[in-house]
Amino acid sequence: MPFLLSNAGHLAATSPIPRTPESLPPARRPSGFGVRMSLAALCCIGTLAACSGKDRPAETGKPAASAQVGVVVLQPESQTLSTELPGRTAAFQNADIRPQINGIIQKRLFTEGALVKAGQPLYQVDPATYEAAQASAQAALAKAQATARTAQVNAKRNAELVEIDAISRQAFDESQAAVQQTQADVGVAQAALEAARINMRYTRILAPISGRIGLSAVTAGALVTANQATALATIQQMDPMQVDITQSSAELLQLRRQWQEGQFTRVDANQAKVRLVLEDGTLYPHEGTLQFTGTAVNPTSGAITLRATFPNPDHFLMPGMYVRAQLATSVAPQALLLPQEAVLRNAAGEPSVQVVEADNKIAKRPVELGQAVGNRWLVVSGVKAGDQVMVDGFQKARVGQTVRPTVVKPRDKAKPAAAAPAQAASSARP
Repeated sequence: MPFLLSNAGHLAATSPIPRTPESLPPARRPSGFGVRMSLAALCCIGTLAACSGKDRPAETGKPAASAQVGVVVLQPESQTLSTELPGRTAAFQNADIRPQINGIIQKRLFTEGALVKAGQPLYQVDPATYEAAQASAQAALAKAQATARTAQVNAKRNAELVEIDAISRQAFDESQAAVQQTQADVGVAQAALEAARINMRYTRILAPISGRIGLSAVTAGALVTANQATALATIQQMDPMQVDITQSSAELLQLRRQWQEGQFTRVDANQAKVRLVLEDGTLYPHEGTLQFTGTAVNPTSGAITLRATFPNPDHFLMPGMYVRAQLATSVAPQALLLPQEAVLRNAAGEPSVQVVEADNKIAKRPVELGQAVGNRWLVVSGVKAGDQVMVDGFQKARVGQTVRPTVVKPRDKAKPAAAAPAQAASSARP
């Protein structure tokens, strides 16, 4: 072996250019066995050099550093709880415009889609026949009044004559009856004249309420009839706007049971404010008030109807829009709220949290959650005030491991529905 090592060193020193046995002169070419042994020796030298350059193994016997995790300390707080329910917007008032007389439409007096005021003219019906009827009624009244005056004069004369027995008592009685009859005729004529005047006023169709008018169903020249089924147009009063909200009877029963058990304090209906989440997830800027709560359950849907009123000065809300209403229902005076990032779920969907106990070891606790409040969960059971619940560091630590807890600042406690519509309050349990 020393010979081979020295031979390999000699070849490397004296022949730096030729590196293979074939490049050496025949007399100096090593045998196959010598070449293989030389290569093996070089590998052993490289291995020893590599081993000598490796770092020394780390010292043993020292405990591994505990992982640092983020926790929040649960503290009770008073929290107003709300439920998010589906609803539809509806106009505060609707008025279908229908004619009350027969006639031909002469002209339309409004712009479709514009705002109209109560009493504003909308259509003009041809008044010719109604003007004639009014004139006829006036003439009939004048005739009846003249006849009544004649009867009164005769009755007065007969009253004087009967006192001196110039006429019979029968003639006197007939003259008194004629006065009453002519007075009745005057009343009939006056009523006919008033009816003619009303029909004359109906030739100009007026807006019954203020609001936004829709499309016109007729044009000039159309024949209309009194009380026809088809409306000429529709006016909708959209300020304020009503929202019809539906709530399942099961949710209402659960809420009432919580009130009775003292878990939550009931919110006064007069103080209950309602917020709207629109179809695109944005929050409607104006608050509404609850006006009506249904007293019967719909047998088809199993829900009751609630009605709220919202100001709509810009006419941003339109009838028929789908919305979600956030309605305050109760107050939890000692609520414990868990950040949503602290909740873990198993394959069955059961929630749990990891709590750092007094000895700084992690323990797993199953929890029962109530409704979502912003970006947090209302805790029903499983944890108590003062517990340190992990919210960060799940990848660095496991249950039973000793850790170094660090209290972190929680995120916004209650994000508005405009920023987090998917996390809006819901009365349904997870």
